[in-house]
Amino acid sequence: RTLGSVPWDGLAVGHFGSFQGEEVVVRCRCPESVEIHCHAGHAAIAKIEATLAARGGRTVSWQDWTLDCDPDPIVAAARLALARARTERTALLLLDQLCGALRRTIDRIVQLLTANKVLLASRELDDLLRRAPFGLHLTDPWHVVLAGPPNVGKSSLINALVGYQRAIVHDLPGTTRDVVTATTAVEGWPVELSDTAGLCESGHPIEQAGIALGRQKMAGADLLILVFDSSQPWSDSQQALLGAWPEAVVVHNKCDLLQWPGKRPGGMAISALTGEGIEALVHVIATRLVADPPPPGAAIPFDATQIGRLRAAHQALAHGDIPGAIDLLTGI
Repeated sequence: RTLGSVPWDGLAVGHFGSFQGEEVVVRCRCPESVEIHCHAGHAAIAKIEATLAARGGRTVSWQDWTLDCDPDPIVAAARLALARARTERTALLLLDQLCGALRRTIDRIVQLLTANKVLLASRELDDLLRRAPFGLHLTDPWHVVLAGPPNVGKSSLINALVGYQRAIVHDLPGTTRDVVTATTAVEGWPVELSDTAGLCESGHPIEQAGIALGRQKMAGADLLILVFDSSQPWSDSQQALLGAWPEAVVVHNKCDLLQWPGKRPGGMAISALTGEGIEALVHVIATRLVADPPPPGAAIPFDATQIGRLRAAHQALAHGDIPGAIDLLTGI
């Protein structure tokens, strides 16, 4: 049976190549598009692809196919981004961009510039750029790092936050010598949690390497959580660590144990063992990462190419180059 006998947008069941060939379902969508559905094994797919390529076909990835077939680059980029969305909340925001939220805003900015309403256009462009860091996290999780002295319960805390045992918990100091990561969702936002080696003076080369790697993670974090043991005395080294990272969320773990008397800096009292304070900590993490979530339907730039052109357009406007800004925006 040949494709010529199959009506457009019709389905046909048969064998590929010969009666003994792979059983397939074929859909002739239109004169320019034919879909072949076969068994999901890699071998069957590879065989059909190789046969078609040998007859003059060209194999492309679904990502390249999406970019080639969609005339609107924002829509094409949104389709690719949706496949990488990790939570329903981020997927809904990307779906808004797929349905035209970002395109409509960019077109409106271009119209304002064409009408020489530069101030209004600049304000809308500023709004887009303010949302740019957030937009990149719609496909890339926020990085939250847990750090602190050894044996304060960082590994237990990361397990409590993700809801299962991801990090190794042991009562020996220095158990965590590498960075352990776990991906979760915090109030709908994708988050990668990192459990780092305890920060202390050590002569052991492996522990030194783990501490150095942990400090590197701390420097690149979107949010740092400093964890201390509230059942142990407060020390000068802990105060120095707090002073070095003033923007960190401070957590005093092990509030279920007998508390060490004396003053200590303010922070959240929690117990990774019993779960006390964990829900409140989750909320603090979410609000520190996304203090002002965009409303449904808001325009959000979400990939580096879009953001690069928006920044270049903003720079062009700063230099009075309105035509240049329009060219940059229409190219998105």
